[in-house]
Amino acid sequence: MTVFEDGIPPEYRLYAYRGDKPLPPGEVQASVTIRRLDEEVTTFAFKPEENYLRGQATLVEPHSFDVAVTASEGGRRHHWKFPSYEGRTTIAPAAARAAGIETAIAGPAAVGETLEIVGRVELDPSASADVGAKFPGRVVSVHRNVGDRVGRGALLARIESSYSLQTYAVTAPIAGVITQRNTNVGDVTGDDPIFVISDPARTVATFPVFPRDIERVRPGQAVQIRGLEGERSQSSTIRDFLPLAEVQTQTVTARAALPNPGGFWRPGMAVRGIVTVDQRTVPLAVRTEALQQFRDFRVVFAKVGNTYEVRMLELGREGPEWTEVLGGLKPGTTYAAKNSYVIKADIEKSGASHDH
Repeated sequence: MTVFEDGIPPEYRLYAYRGDKPLPPGEVQASVTIRRLDEEVTTFAFKPEENYLRGQATLVEPHSFDVAVTASEGGRRHHWKFPSYEGRTTIAPAAARAAGIETAIAGPAAVGETLEIVGRVELDPSASADVGAKFPGRVVSVHRNVGDRVGRGALLARIESSYSLQTYAVTAPIAGVITQRNTNVGDVTGDDPIFVISDPARTVATFPVFPRDIERVRPGQAVQIRGLEGERSQSSTIRDFLPLAEVQTQTVTARAALPNPGGFWRPGMAVRGIVTVDQRTVPLAVRTEALQQFRDFRVVFAKVGNTYEVRMLELGREGPEWTEVLGGLKPGTTYAAKNSYVIKADIEKSGASHDH
């Protein structure tokens, strides 16, 4: 008995022999019952065709089940059973937890259509302060340097006023990091700032939006901000647009808040923005991060007890968080939503391939 799928949907074909000699298929009556991991049972009837008996229904993926065969010929009845598994592995709960495998239940979800834009990290314009001298005069002492973190009110320098000849203190108007120092002892101050202080925790992501996308990107839309390399990701929304377009490229700059208390995002870093430009609720979806490539299919791994098994999917709209499922998965199925690559690796290691 074999599964035939050369240019047609998969079907069972049964070749009958007595000893080493083939039997005419018309002399044999047969049926095959398969029981899947989720206890779904399907029985296939057979009809003679050419030199074999042909199963009368399509054998849907995955081809992973327990098989029971019944055949009758010459007044004799035969019955046998065997397992036929693929894309299946068992992982103990403790091992699954250690590997970070998390599950979810397939069901309705809001799937967003996305657009990728590329930009960079900048300081929020309100996060910097130019510090100048109150009165012109000679710089007597300088107490801070570029890179120093200062609190509001911290002493930066002392200046001897050219008018009163009295020395006064220059202090930090905001907390932050000194990004520019434009003075030294002995300099005479004027109108230019002698220090610039910036708060690195207050950054924004700026994205030039090209004319073809301007009508699709709007303030208030969700955007997932990621570095060009690595896994760091942060959720935000499109906050606003700068009022003027760039003359040469005709791009308009969109800005998204990028809170940065840990200091990971550095001004000047290039970032990608995944903007959700449209969203609709679909009846069945899975986490996008759960999807893996298995043979020629996009799949997830269903979980029954401690066993995980591949489910070949027909997919619809794909978003950064959710992907629509059009076929191949039953609503309510528990599946590996996080770190599913661990399951794929375990299946490939065990050699649970597409054998019949």
